[in-house]
Amino acid sequence: MICNLKHLAKPFFIVTFLVLASSAMAQDGTIYPLKAPAEPKAIPLGTGGVDNQPAPETWFRQWGDPMARNISTATLTPFLPERGKANGMAVIVAPGGGFRWLSMSNEGWEVAEALAKQGIAAFVLKYRLHPTPESLDDFKAWMENPRGATASAPNASQGATPPGPPQLDLSNQLEDAEAAYAMILKRAKEWGVDTNRIGMIGFSAGAGLTMHATLNSKTMKLAFIGPIYGGMGPVEVPKNAPPMFNVIATDDFLFHGQFGVINSWFKAGIPVEFHLYQNGGHGFGLGNPDRTSNRWFEAFMHWLKVNDFVTAKSGNTRAVK
Repeated sequence: MICNLKHLAKPFFIVTFLVLASSAMAQDGTIYPLKAPAEPKAIPLGTGGVDNQPAPETWFRQWGDPMARNISTATLTPFLPERGKANGMAVIVAPGGGFRWLSMSNEGWEVAEALAKQGIAAFVLKYRLHPTPESLDDFKAWMENPRGATASAPNASQGATPPGPPQLDLSNQLEDAEAAYAMILKRAKEWGVDTNRIGMIGFSAGAGLTMHATLNSKTMKLAFIGPIYGGMGPVEVPKNAPPMFNVIATDDFLFHGQFGVINSWFKAGIPVEFHLYQNGGHGFGLGNPDRTSNRWFEAFMHWLKVNDFVTAKSGNTRAVK
């Protein structure tokens, strides 16, 4: 299924994100080669490969963080709470990277570890990506001018909607998210998960995948979602959409002074909590020092507790015992 911009805002971000993020990478962070780390707990999702993928999966390091690209095999990595601390809740964590690479530590493993410390079973989704050049040098050159991408107009007003970019096919990514959800359902007893309390959070492009799954999946019944610094354009909200916790900073290039997705949830009568932080930029993960946005995770945990996601509902026969 082609990513439908009718449902993913005007636009939600997709290629516009890729252009701006690529420019930021080229200007502010040197890319270094990195040997692929061992992932002993990663479970293949069995969703197939990527058509016209010319290169094997490779890793690089930037700003001290490990990044993966040319991912053709989707996996799910469980981060389970200590025995006796689990509360039965589960969260799928989707890292970002413009659907061309994944920030595996900053927006994946570190977030999952933080959730597990709170008694939440977390699952990092390493989803399939669109191809990038095989060699690191060619990748660096490509990052400076991504093919098929169109940047926003330089004189666009703060409140203006960016011009519509070419659409990316997110069918692989949606299939991976659905497979991750299905695997958690299948192994819920083993992992101590209450199947009525499975949510999903995502960062940047991962926020886009979280939203795309919410708007388009026929099989995922998420209890809540948390798009973290994702696109802010309006969307058509399904009647059964889950409550949303949303975070972005005013100095994030995806903000554009827009509140469309927040208004969409509010007008649909579905619970929504929105945190607009003074600063933090883009890609801050759990937070950076001396930025107002570095407390978002505490706010997220408070929101989960206030809305009773952390504790099983009475009479829930599928709750963890």
